[in-house]
Amino acid sequence: MTDHQITATEPDIVWTRTDEAPMLASASFLPIVEAYTRAAGVSVGVADISLAGRILAAFGLADDGLARLGDLTSSPSATIIKLPNISASLPQLKAAIAELRGQGFDIPEYPDAPASPLAEEVRAAYDAIKGSAVNPVLRQGNSDRRAPASVKAYARSHPHSMGEWSPESRTRVATMDEGDFKHNERSVIVSEGGALEIRFVPAGGGEPRVLRDHLTVTAGEVVDATRMSAAALDSFLATQAAAAKEEGLLLSVHLKATMMKVSDPVIFGRAVASVIPRTLAEHGDALAAAGLRVEDGLASILAGLDGLEGGEAIRDSITAELADGPTISMVDSDKGITNLHVPSDVIIDASMPAMIRRGGTLWDADGELRDTLAVIPDSSYAGVYEAVIEDCKAHGALDPTTMGTVPNVGLMARKAEEYGSHDKTFIMDAAGQVEVAAIEGAGVEPGTVLLSHEVEAGDIWRACATQDAPIRDWVRLAIARARATGAPAVFWLDPERAHDAVLISLVTRYLAEEGVTLTEGGDGADERAKKADGDDAPVEDSADGAGLDIRILDPVAATRLSLERARRGEDTISVTGNVLRDYNTDLFPILELGTSAKMLSVVPLMSGGGLYETGAGGSAPKHVAQLLAENHLRWDSLGEYLALAEALRHVADRGGKPAAALLADALDTATTAFLEADHSPGRKRGQIDNRGSSAWLALEWARALAAQSEDPELAGAFRPVAEELEAVMGTIQSEMLAVQGGAVDIGGYYHPDAELTAAVMRPSATLNAVINGI
Repeated sequence: MTDHQITATEPDIVWTRTDEAPMLASASFLPIVEAYTRAAGVSVGVADISLAGRILAAFGLADDGLARLGDLTSSPSATIIKLPNISASLPQLKAAIAELRGQGFDIPEYPDAPASPLAEEVRAAYDAIKGSAVNPVLRQGNSDRRAPASVKAYARSHPHSMGEWSPESRTRVATMDEGDFKHNERSVIVSEGGALEIRFVPAGGGEPRVLRDHLTVTAGEVVDATRMSAAALDSFLATQAAAAKEEGLLLSVHLKATMMKVSDPVIFGRAVASVIPRTLAEHGDALAAAGLRVEDGLASILAGLDGLEGGEAIRDSITAELADGPTISMVDSDKGITNLHVPSDVIIDASMPAMIRRGGTLWDADGELRDTLAVIPDSSYAGVYEAVIEDCKAHGALDPTTMGTVPNVGLMARKAEEYGSHDKTFIMDAAGQVEVAAIEGAGVEPGTVLLSHEVEAGDIWRACATQDAPIRDWVRLAIARARATGAPAVFWLDPERAHDAVLISLVTRYLAEEGVTLTEGGDGADERAKKADGDDAPVEDSADGAGLDIRILDPVAATRLSLERARRGEDTISVTGNVLRDYNTDLFPILELGTSAKMLSVVPLMSGGGLYETGAGGSAPKHVAQLLAENHLRWDSLGEYLALAEALRHVADRGGKPAAALLADALDTATTAFLEADHSPGRKRGQIDNRGSSAWLALEWARALAAQSEDPELAGAFRPVAEELEAVMGTIQSEMLAVQGGAVDIGGYYHPDAELTAAVMRPSATLNAVINGI
């Protein structure tokens, strides 16, 4: 038993308190949820997994909500609603620490250069909070993410704007063709459980150094290792900066600069270095002495020059070099924030789909839209975006009113694949060899080297592991979704990539064990032959005896097939690994629905419980900024509505709470009515915002509960609620709109004051009286 072990007192549903816009939206919607579920005998509790909450928990100043939920995922009764949280970059982490210290919390500063065992311990505690620290703990199941029928129907009848694509568009993707993670990857299956170590053997002799001393593996686990050459990366980035300037294209960099908390921040820093090489050559020592790092972005460097001896000379050098180099795309033209200012602004799964939706353009410093050279250093998945760009150049923008959907079944359970590499990623400080060797078990003699790479100083080396049980579960989930929908299910696996080649062998075997055979040509041979012949015609659907169409295609071929079918109004299930899951569940929804926040994201936990995720938070910082300046929150909580309905069904399915199913059905009815009436938040102040939307949802939910006949007592409880809300909805919306326009204070960005937040997010006394009276 752990200190956080679940107890019989756990609520039926656990709602997560996270960060930024989702946290603010919860302050408005959660009181409604608690009132409605309480009336039906369903309990809802809250677990704090916010960045600030995790920092305080690390130093014993708050309950560890993440550890509690991690334990809960092992229970069949787990029902967790997980909202988007900050995957903190180092600048975000430091900002949160500073805010908490300013609020009086006794926590240490982040030690950039720890000089004692205690400082090392503090840094390790903080580093465990950086990046994708939450999802690997909670995602103990694979992902089933799709657009509900009501959401898809709404998108078709209320299409979002799409920029026009021209065949003459010069936008393109640049990616590495050697020396990157894809080209250096090696993969092996461990036949038995055991333990491995990762060690560094210096070039020219010397004692080996253990980098990771005990990596537990299970029978059938797939273990990968790869490296990115620092020299190859620097050469590539310099070439792209020169190409962007020569061709007159905006230079834009796209990475997982927060989720991949060790590797991608370093790659981002080298991208920053590529546009100010002369400054770093002349002033690099001074910047390093001041603790100003390229990994933290241009904004951090420029801010740190204030008051620094020689700071103005360095600032002038940076300004001159940026003016002389390529034009960098802008995140915020009005504020002068470039694509290289802040690492948390460089999130590929949000930035690339938005650029594609905008007709392949990004903004320059004058606020004008221009074609871009989209730099994606690692080539593992860059071809997916290039294939979409090529398709749009050839056929124009996709049409949301007619296009099909591309749901996703994603392999992510138990830290599967790249997102489980954080604690096994190392920046090399010398040349030598990195080895993954068995120290016990693993089906080989102790000391056997399973994987190895020659490395140079500065190289990024990483290993990751994917257990066998999640792979089997992933295959079964793909089969289940194919059976449920009748749509083809395509495994996006590249036979030329080491890890994917291993997965292809496993997927083929596990499909056969489930009595399913690949569609003829479904191993990707036909698609690869067509690509080689220049024939992009789609494969005709065929099915095996079980009536299923299951295929394996490399990611580029799978992208082309999915787009061809989408343009015909046909649906195609993408079955992908962890990072492609993240990319595809933003890419296609943003094109289909205008946002990925409207997707239903179900994670059937392998223990039998359920995790229900509520959309993407990439735009959350902009939403918070608008709320603070204008008291208007445009965050759309549709994802929360959809997730809550599925969570309620899970509560009902596990027995003892039949009213939960009625709550779920009524919520679905309410959501459909809500969408048809177009009560979603507007983007500008003076329009309905998140708070007004939640009020409309409360009315529609009460109406649906009052109208159902299966539980007369429940209907009777909500009939007066519906009648009262109908009578005062005009007043409620007027009160909501009346507060918009001025700045508000919530007492903090990362750790806002609860009372101030409630006052801002529940501004209608009329609505509060109705909800509090249920």
